[in-house]
Amino acid sequence: MIKPKRLKPGSTIAIISPSNGLPFLFPDNYELGLKMLQEALEFEVIEMPTARMSPAELYQDPKRRAEDINRCFEDDNIDGMITSIGGYESVRILPYLNIKSILKNPKMIMGTSDPSTFLTYFNYLGLVTFYGPTVMAGFAQTKHLPDEYIKHLKSIFFEDQYPYQYQPYPKWTNGYKDWGIKETLGECTPFTENENGWTFLQGDSIAEGQLWGGCIEVLEFLKSTQYWPDSQFWQGKVLFFETSEEKPLPHQVGYMLRNYGTQGIFEQINGVIFGRAKDYSPQEKEELNETILRIISDEFGVKDIPIIVDMDFGHTDPKLILPLGCGVQLNPKNKNIILMENPFDRS
Repeated sequence: MIKPKRLKPGSTIAIISPSNGLPFLFPDNYELGLKMLQEALEFEVIEMPTARMSPAELYQDPKRRAEDINRCFEDDNIDGMITSIGGYESVRILPYLNIKSILKNPKMIMGTSDPSTFLTYFNYLGLVTFYGPTVMAGFAQTKHLPDEYIKHLKSIFFEDQYPYQYQPYPKWTNGYKDWGIKETLGECTPFTENENGWTFLQGDSIAEGQLWGGCIEVLEFLKSTQYWPDSQFWQGKVLFFETSEEKPLPHQVGYMLRNYGTQGIFEQINGVIFGRAKDYSPQEKEELNETILRIISDEFGVKDIPIIVDMDFGHTDPKLILPLGCGVQLNPKNKNIILMENPFDRS
């Protein structure tokens, strides 16, 4: 794997909007996220030209969005990139990315949801990328999230203590209060106590593999394209998936999973992790878990790999950061998930 250089307080982080122009529509929430990056993590923040562009302008110009990413990788004064928010059609920027330059100048790039397109593509080509909070969904809410959240961010970005053991957050929320109301800006909808941690649906033995994944619906955009990994890529991977705010029904998630099985992917991987499904009722979560287990274990006969659900990443908050391409250990006996290696280059 090609790893980016380590970040530190004072690192320069560029803000990109490769997916949607919500900073244009909700500038107060966006600026609160920028403020939290500066205050809580002490990053120097710069905004790329498309960062605040309107949704209509961004939609019409996927090339310009890609050029912002290209410039970030080429600029020696920029240490990393964080997306402003997710969206629905960043797949359109992929033809315009300068892959040769990107791989030659590795840097931290992070997002959630729609950025799954380029995060997984870059990782397929060898670059460690980061699935984690965005400016408007994750960083803007920092002051209203558990203290363990900022501690986790600093551990991943700034420290070199690996293996690193992920911990379930003590509580979680499905969403945020209205971004258009200044009085409650940054506040979240009611929290739920995380009494049971993560659930291991299957697995008796410790397994290890390299992380790869993202929003399961977004990844559907890539299948059968040149941006989808070849059949040899999947060996030894630990796949992670999460569902979006559009809340696909459990059987629809099943349709998507069944395709992975038909490709022969489940027979090659060493584990599957699902993030907590946003806005699912307890009954829907139970149905989702049954669907996941039935398809992987029963339909495709893969009964020995760990399958974990309700991990803290994706569209609920607070979010953990998962580095694509890095080794992770899954331990069903003590319910541990451990990041086995530093996602940054130590040199």
